[in-house]
Amino acid sequence: MRKMIVVSGLLGAWLAVGPCAAQTTPGNADATASRLANVERLIESSSGARQVEASGVQAAMDKRERARALFRDAQSRHQAGDQAAADDLMKQASKEMFEAVRLAGAPAALEEKRQHDLDERIESVGVLTKALERIGKEKGQGARAQAAVKRAEALIAEAESMRRAGDAQGARKRADEAYDVAKREIEDLRGGDTLVRSLTFATPEEEYRYEVDRNETHRMLVTVLLEEKRASKGVDRMVQGFLDRARQLREEAEGLAGRGDFRGAIGTLERSTKELVRAIRGAGVYIPG
Repeated sequence: MRKMIVVSGLLGAWLAVGPCAAQTTPGNADATASRLANVERLIESSSGARQVEASGVQAAMDKRERARALFRDAQSRHQAGDQAAADDLMKQASKEMFEAVRLAGAPAALEEKRQHDLDERIESVGVLTKALERIGKEKGQGARAQAAVKRAEALIAEAESMRRAGDAQGARKRADEAYDVAKREIEDLRGGDTLVRSLTFATPEEEYRYEVDRNETHRMLVTVLLEEKRASKGVDRMVQGFLDRARQLREEAEGLAGRGDFRGAIGTLERSTKELVRAIRGAGVYIPG
């Protein structure tokens, strides 16, 4: 059944291009323009194109990008009057796109991606639960944090059990639920009073160690909470700017602490943490701070 689905996808892509894409008559500008329109439909809006987009298979998406590049070259050659070269480039572009559709329907590739995505989600939950334990201690809510951690861990155990039983879709759903449990609890705990100024520290160095811990927590939150949002180049560029400033301030704080100026180091670390908070908020995830 799976093989028939793949063949059907390729057939649909072929029909979207039309037979003229395979049997060309070089030199006719109007005919080449018509074939260009057909190949563009194949790459951008055919059922095969939709199949590649939906698959999330990197190899298939790479092939599609290669097809796009060849198609752009074909357009340039057509505009320059070299119809024979344009036709040849269109054949290559079509071949790359057919290969993309084939890869998009490959069961092994799809299953590999599902397992990879599940592993990444489970790893993210592990990072979040560690951050949750840290924040629970910081806020004096250790028992509450541990209860949430146990709920998340129980869901992950269910996810692993479902994976072993072959239910990848159910496993991912349980892992997503665990992620949401930990994420919401962190947001709730961070949403209360501003604890830093209510704490009493025996020495400036002790307070500095506390700020280092808080900075580390926020760096973990950037990694986990913004993992998917940073797929956008614009968001990633914005986030990276804040991270670079945060890293610079962190290094300055460490230098001050190394010279014994813990007061200066504390203030500089707080500024570093604020940059991390700005990165998270700027990506559309609200956390206090």
